[in-house]
Amino acid sequence: MTFPSTSRIRPAAVLAAAVGLTFVLSACQPTPEPSTPAPAHSAASGLPSTHIHGLDVDGETGQILLATHVGLFDISEDPATQVGQTNDLMGFTAGKEDGVYYASGHPGEGSDLPNPLGLIRSTDGGETWEQLSRQGESDFHALTVTKSGIVAFDGTLLTSPDGKAWTTVTTDFSPAVLAGNPDSDTVLATTPDGLQRSSDGGKTWALDPSAPVIQFAAFASPTEAFGVQPDGTVHYSADGGTTWTPKGRISSKLQAIAAAKGSDGKPQVWAATTDGILTSTDGGETFLNSEPK
Repeated sequence: MTFPSTSRIRPAAVLAAAVGLTFVLSACQPTPEPSTPAPAHSAASGLPSTHIHGLDVDGETGQILLATHVGLFDISEDPATQVGQTNDLMGFTAGKEDGVYYASGHPGEGSDLPNPLGLIRSTDGGETWEQLSRQGESDFHALTVTKSGIVAFDGTLLTSPDGKAWTTVTTDFSPAVLAGNPDSDTVLATTPDGLQRSSDGGKTWALDPSAPVIQFAAFASPTEAFGVQPDGTVHYSADGGTTWTPKGRISSKLQAIAAAKGSDGKPQVWAATTDGILTSTDGGETFLNSEPK
């Protein structure tokens, strides 16, 4: 099981999470399974892969991207189309600007990137990637963007203003997911012992004993966040994760979530599950199957 993460606002704020419902960070495979050509769909859910590591939704265009074990896919239409070369994107997050993504993981078959990938960046929607730092050194399973820069976890929690120079953050927890927003310095880190929260871009942290134990988290705006417990219960926060209100429940096995402001100004939630993509347009109260065009 793996727990990478992603976040952005355009106005979407997105986080990717993991396969499974226990808080255990796994060692990922050093070499991803052969994937050329990549499977068009998984047999169980119609998704491109059964291993989904990240979910990104553009709140303006409705584009839905999945970061998977066998590459990045646009699933906005049926059939899904692969974007760029095949890489095992264990960590995936979107930047503030359109088309900017950060990722980590392992090179796939035919890829000329190092193993592990370190931090890589795309400025053309995932078609091509440039190497920023820590190539051959870091496989970031948890990764997010904040107003101050990047927060990432490869066994050690690190922050960077530019994705090149890194500062180690001393903590006593291992985050399953890091959720941030490019227009805020608030970061949430999900752990089996409770929710950790930072208000300074990941430099310092405090455990919130009053918060529910959340495994998946995503920001829909600089202040509005969603969290999902291991049992699928969905929670909503209007104040950057300071207080939480229970909403609905996701009954399928969850792999990643994303959140964004809808055209009506209300927050929406997307959930990548083993049964497919679910969408909530009522603030996490109910979830319906999301069918591609």
